[in-house]
Amino acid sequence: MTAPTPWLVVAGLCSLGAGVVHAVAVGAHGEHREATVVFTLLATAQVVWGAVALLRRSPAVAAVGTAVAGAAVVGWLLAKTTGVPYVDGLRAAEPVQLADAAAAGLALAAGLLAAHALRTPSPAAGLRLPLWPAAVAVTAAAALAASTVGVHAHPGGDDHETVLAAGGLAHAGDEHADSGDHADDEPHTEAVPYDPAMPIDLSGTPGVTPAQQAEAENLVAVTLLRLPQWADAAVAEAAGFRTIGDGFTGHEHFINEAFLDDDVTLDPDRPESLVYDTTGGGRRLVAAMYMLQRGTPLDEVPDFGGDLVQWHTHENLCYSPEGYVQGVTDAQGNCKPGQVKPVPTPMVHVWVEPHRCGPFAALEGVAGGRIPDGEERLCDHGHGAGA
Repeated sequence: MTAPTPWLVVAGLCSLGAGVVHAVAVGAHGEHREATVVFTLLATAQVVWGAVALLRRSPAVAAVGTAVAGAAVVGWLLAKTTGVPYVDGLRAAEPVQLADAAAAGLALAAGLLAAHALRTPSPAAGLRLPLWPAAVAVTAAAALAASTVGVHAHPGGDDHETVLAAGGLAHAGDEHADSGDHADDEPHTEAVPYDPAMPIDLSGTPGVTPAQQAEAENLVAVTLLRLPQWADAAVAEAAGFRTIGDGFTGHEHFINEAFLDDDVTLDPDRPESLVYDTTGGGRRLVAAMYMLQRGTPLDEVPDFGGDLVQWHTHENLCYSPEGYVQGVTDAQGNCKPGQVKPVPTPMVHVWVEPHRCGPFAALEGVAGGRIPDGEERLCDHGHGAGA
């Protein structure tokens, strides 16, 4: 057994750190089998090579390390730009977060150091610095990154909008106007943030009548009371709800075709769709998505809740025949062969936890869908979390 060069030792430490982060990520992505397999294989390769690099010095070891690290970095770049396949070929560009950025940085360092060790295999030509500080630095970076995996860390609480990137859904920043900016001279009380743990108070929006306010408050109240019966996704599936395969976005929608086809609306006992937060690795029920009957024109939605409530439709999403989101329509409004567009159907969210844009906030960007002509995108900051 030969002593490793300092270059290869530090490369091995970096690879071990990246492998630890990817190993932790396996649990955080348990809902997606493809991601779990990829993270498991990558973590295994990085940890095994890192251990070998600490023990052996040879051009073969350095070459393998360069290849493993290169594959990890290229995969990370693809995930953040063009996207990688998740469900039925869906490609989703992902946002950069601390954990994956740290893992990519450690992998890049491992690859560069392994490549340098391949060029300078002699210990005399190696890195001349104490190895303990390098070991401590790599370990600290890996521990910090691993501790953030699966943690909901979007800025501004629920400030994560969805846009279509490279044919898939991805998170992006806020670009929408505040619908609270209405010219109105009528006196009104100051709006207070929506808090499900407190009495529902949606006053303070200019132009909203007492009757409209009562309608909106009653819908929120009954949703808070009854929607938790669907908190367990397995219970929802047993009742006929099926995922559309968009959990990688941080919000996973389940649709119930039977409820969608009945004549009941705005009823938490028969919600047409459920929204689960998946950022923690599981499914946490966060909203109902009430839908009218298929094909209802957007200009015929009920006048419900006034300016507090905004309906929207989705006319540019493409689905597989099995009902999974596949991407968006092209410039002519067409889906790829084999994909289908659903019948445009008005829908509205009701959140059972605080939201930056209030209790009726739609997912934003392209995922916010099309709103009635002449209206601004609703983001009710007056009743939003952190207001």
